Amino acid sequence: MEQKIEYNQKFIWLVSLTAALGGFLFGYDWVVIGGAKPFYEPFFNITSPTDQGWGTSSALVGCMLGAILCIILSDRLGRKRLLIFSGFLFSLSAIGTALSDTFWGFNFYRIAGGVAMGIALNLSPLYIAEIAPPEKRGMFVTINQLLIMIGVLLAQLVNWQISLLDTMMPDEASFEQIAASWNGNYGWRWMFGVEVIPAMLFFTLMFFVPESARWLVKNNEESKARKILQRIGGEFYENLAVAEIKTTIRKEDLAKVNFKELLNKRVVKFLAIGIFLSFLQQWSGVNVIIYYAADIFQAAGYTLKQMMLNIVVIGSVMVLSVFITIFTVDKFGRKKLLLIGTSAMTFLYLLIGYSFYVDQGGWVVVFLVLANVMFYSFTLAPLLWVVLSEIFPTRIRGAAMSIAALAHWVGNFTLTYSFPTIKENLGWANNFWLYGIICAVGFVVLYLVLPETKGKSLEQIERELG
Repeated sequence: MEQKIEYNQKFIWLVSLTAALGGFLFGYDWVVIGGAKPFYEPFFNITSPTDQGWGTSSALVGCMLGAILCIILSDRLGRKRLLIFSGFLFSLSAIGTALSDTFWGFNFYRIAGGVAMGIALNLSPLYIAEIAPPEKRGMFVTINQLLIMIGVLLAQLVNWQISLLDTMMPDEASFEQIAASWNGNYGWRWMFGVEVIPAMLFFTLMFFVPESARWLVKNNEESKARKILQRIGGEFYENLAVAEIKTTIRKEDLAKVNFKELLNKRVVKFLAIGIFLSFLQQWSGVNVIIYYAADIFQAAGYTLKQMMLNIVVIGSVMVLSVFITIFTVDKFGRKKLLLIGTSAMTFLYLLIGYSFYVDQGGWVVVFLVLANVMFYSFTLAPLLWVVLSEIFPTRIRGAAMSIAALAHWVGNFTLTYSFPTIKENLGWANNFWLYGIICAVGFVVLYLVLPETKGKSLEQIERELG
């Protein structure tokens, strides 16, 4: 009779939530720029589309650097040390950005925060996937996405509430009026600065969590790994997990990262899937809605204060949507949810584009945008990281996932930096129709090539995928 494993749920939850604080900080840092944008741009006198794009996207350059660091170091130094480093950089960025008096300094500290974002978004879900039990891994990795969305919502709430402190600024303030206002001089600084509190908490708590047991086995520290695995699920689970990990790691590869394996035909196949999914998540267009929500709602006829409230509603929808993923990802599987998301977003983008084409603003645009954000938030947003944390071999999982994460940031940067220029040339309607076409292509490709991984151990997935 198969022995039942009794997992230490309290320990798994505490460790997973601590690691997921990296996701929370990513969510805050990712979105705070959107609400601060209407205020720091007048302060720095930013008027050209190029400078607007750079101010919004400079952190994404840091994200790419963070992903590259993970490619080089995550399989050498482990997950824990790099996550501690990201906590330090989050803290530095929050303080530095808030105190910046030049556009150069502002972007320097945004890039530093971006490095932290790149590390956290890459390694937090990977770490959780390597700690969580196989049958609950999808849910636990999705907890990281939930904290990302809570970070998103908190950033939007903070932005909104800070903007309301300036009671002297008119509802439809001009660029010059904003530049001279309290929000234009100080409000946006507080929007960035409050992040230092959760950043320092994450930095401190990461010293108290264990290293990934799979990484420890891979690096000849089996005794440490056994203690962690025993604490997770007892002696039987410890022996079972160590045996499974060893079957997927060749002895000669235990203490080194074999980058040549990244060129193996089977690995290249799944790298291609990971890179495609990373670009799809970004070029599906939702980040434009998040970063440039103020511009979208302004084009739909809303005032500045109404825009700030609408942005908060977007964040609320993103948080609530993740609960759908938590309760369905290990039941329906990854592939089915991704197909639902890409097909629904294709249809919604067609409608959003049509609304702008016929100049139908107001609540119709808000409703369609919220519906689109909902489908994105319980499909493409969390499931990218679930899939990436599952499909790569143990020996090079950190490096392979980091390459896919780098593709994610390249996609994010190119989308965000180019949007002001693309929008100027294509207009709102054509821009949203373009995202609809991208989602349609994504549906077809995922239907044809994406494997299903629900309910399987990482080692079982590796064997089945070759």
